[in-house]
Amino acid sequence: MMIGEVGIGGNFPLAVQSMTTTPTLDVAATVRQCLALAEAGCDIIRITAQNVKAAEALRDIRREFSAAGFTKIPLVADIHFLPAAAMEAVNWVEKVRINPGNYADKKKFQQREYSDSDYDQELERLHEAFSPIVVRCKELGRAMRIGTNHGSLSDRIMNRYGDTPLGMCESALEFLRIARSHGFHDIVLSMKASNPKVMIQAYRLIVAKMLAEDMHYPLHLGVTEAGDGDDARIKSSIGIGALLADGLGDTLRVSLTEDPIAEVPVARQLADKAMKLWTPDGPNVRKEPDPVDPYHFQRRPVRTLPLGGSLKTGALEPPLVLSRMNFDPSAKAEMIGSSVRQSQRMLKDAKVEGLLWPLAEDAAWEDLPAKRAAVEPHVPMVVWEIPAARREQILTTAWAGCAKDLLVVPCKAGEVDLLCRLLRFTARNDLFLAIDAAPEVFAEYAAVWAEETADHVVVTSSGDSGSNVHPVGRYRQLAEVLHALRWNAPIWIRNTRANAFDPQDYFGDQLIEASMLTGALVCDGIGDLISVETVTDPRRASNLAYDILQGCRARTSKTEYVACPSCGRTLFDLQTTTQRIRAATSHLKGVTIAVMGCIVNGPGEMADADFGYVGGAPGKINLYVGKECVQYHIPAEQAVDSLIQLIKEHNKWTEPPAIEVEA
Repeated sequence: MMIGEVGIGGNFPLAVQSMTTTPTLDVAATVRQCLALAEAGCDIIRITAQNVKAAEALRDIRREFSAAGFTKIPLVADIHFLPAAAMEAVNWVEKVRINPGNYADKKKFQQREYSDSDYDQELERLHEAFSPIVVRCKELGRAMRIGTNHGSLSDRIMNRYGDTPLGMCESALEFLRIARSHGFHDIVLSMKASNPKVMIQAYRLIVAKMLAEDMHYPLHLGVTEAGDGDDARIKSSIGIGALLADGLGDTLRVSLTEDPIAEVPVARQLADKAMKLWTPDGPNVRKEPDPVDPYHFQRRPVRTLPLGGSLKTGALEPPLVLSRMNFDPSAKAEMIGSSVRQSQRMLKDAKVEGLLWPLAEDAAWEDLPAKRAAVEPHVPMVVWEIPAARREQILTTAWAGCAKDLLVVPCKAGEVDLLCRLLRFTARNDLFLAIDAAPEVFAEYAAVWAEETADHVVVTSSGDSGSNVHPVGRYRQLAEVLHALRWNAPIWIRNTRANAFDPQDYFGDQLIEASMLTGALVCDGIGDLISVETVTDPRRASNLAYDILQGCRARTSKTEYVACPSCGRTLFDLQTTTQRIRAATSHLKGVTIAVMGCIVNGPGEMADADFGYVGGAPGKINLYVGKECVQYHIPAEQAVDSLIQLIKEHNKWTEPPAIEVEA
């Protein structure tokens, strides 16, 4: 379909979007920001039209933007509550965005039962209210996004379908069917949520439901209210990246509580990685049933392994974090122990649980018992990395003091005898064996699993440059092979250069690479150990691994923030306020705080937040506990202190830890 002169869907390249944050009535400021976004490489620009006056301002914004030479970049009017604003805005821009939960529907958190007759009457009312903008879009040749948000489902949808991906899809489909009844098809759909798991499931489900009704509309991808900094980039890369790896998505926006210019390069990196994977023929569609349910999260069944310290794998255990550290493995034992101790202290709540220790050089094998004893007080487990050329050396080495450690060895086809000897040796010596191989190799070893003791094995596939399967597909294939073999060995997701979507730039954008790979798999219930393997900054790699798990809602290691990107509706400075709140509360491990500029999606997106900070009026803040507003119209200058007091009243506050000083 076409949005002005920009095509999306089909064989068109992925289009990158962003949204202005200036007051729409400030035409000059909004035009300046549009120009900056265009120069940054933005393909489509969205502007809020919260009322008729703002919608009228779009005429001058479009005129001045075009006069500056940007006639081919379409503008989009963002509409929520007012059909009258939509009817005005459609005259001046190439596309309007309609939120089904807010447009001609009700969101008051009311609970009531709808009979089938009541429900049908509501649908008739929606048909009457929504049809005028549909007809007008068709007359003017405008496009439309039916943009569903997890946080703004109507009471009617919530009461029938709940706060679920299914409810999101049904909300969009109601409006989509009305548009189709008028013969209008220039439509793109979105299913945004602040929780990447919900977002992934909703997009997959809407595609399945569209196919069932012979619909083929393009998708706008995004994780809404992602927040700022690395956390927001991680959440966005998890959700958007997982769907791009599925072959889904036609345009995308990365929503950051930052200057909108910062959104463009992140979105462009995601788009570029996906475009390198895609072919004009489109993705292959599997015919056999998929062992992973794409619409509902369920952790893959996995064997419990009692690893070093108190570490365990299992379906009820969070994924474990394995990491490298900066030390010379050939150094003296006491120096290695001191290096590991210092690194662990600096990592605080993102401590290494399994230390990746390479054994590629002769010096690294010397005095192993003393070296292992030196790090014993500081890391629960060591993962000894054995290169292919040194696998036989495992069998002649005394692994004293290494009980419950993990030995990782690369394997390939035709090495059954070596694998059997390694299985027996590690079992006798109370060691765990991690087999690193291509998925098809594990199928070849099927007979081995039946004959040998293999209940101490972890499996992984760190990458094969000759493979034509992208990294997410490789691990999905691995999980499928294990499922077919009825073998529930834990899976270790390794983020390596060989496993990268773009190996040439792996170290340049490792946050995006690791979030796309690990995030997509963990959101599908795959992954029991993870590692982000880099030589540039080991501490950052460990923090990144924990942050990805938190972004997937798989493991909590710090405060969680849900924060919307700014726009013309915002009633306070979101960027500085979010940073102030983060500075005051970032030590509250396990607490979720939502920071919302207005009430469009705020109360809904805060559904699973502990506390909410929401713009209620210019200069006034409303505070929430869950979905309940407990304090109204607090002066903005007092609101952060009031939020802290509210957290204390609900016994969620702890004092920040004292700053440690190195002796």
